[in-house]
Amino acid sequence: MKQKTKIIAITGAESTGKSTLANALTTHYNVPFVPEFARSYIEQLNRSYTYDDVILIAQNQVDQYNEMVKHQPPLIILDTWLLITKIWLDVVYGKVPAWIDEAIKETRIDTFLVCDTDLPWVPDSVRENGGTDRERLQQIYIEELNNYHFPYHIIKGNFEERKEAAVEIISNLD
Repeated sequence: MKQKTKIIAITGAESTGKSTLANALTTHYNVPFVPEFARSYIEQLNRSYTYDDVILIAQNQVDQYNEMVKHQPPLIILDTWLLITKIWLDVVYGKVPAWIDEAIKETRIDTFLVCDTDLPWVPDSVRENGGTDRERLQQIYIEELNNYHFPYHIIKGNFEERKEAAVEIISNLD
């Protein structure tokens, strides 16, 4: 009998090592992962992003998730997820389409790994929320995880400590 796919979503404020952790776990487990779509999409724009761009990002995240789940690998690592996009829409535009809330509710995630803000914020061409905004958004992510009743674990420390903690959490999932 085939085992159920474990689905791990990595979340947290900007510049907290989400992509680094996702790549490390993908390599460690030798499994496919769903990369962060928003960053690559925003980087290729030759203009400021718009509400419609963020909606397109959300739709792509759902499509990537559904495609990956269809193949039923033993483990799926999601580098960010729709929850961040929902908060992005709410914070920047003050509105979130109902379908995003429904998609979040219908998504099966076994656990979220929340990368803590104990790493320094490093500015780049797409980051816009350093300092107190970063801390405020981190709290919003955690509040939303609680609101949706998603299980989560805070991942702290340097790169190796984060990877070790994540591997231990994943290995203890049912």
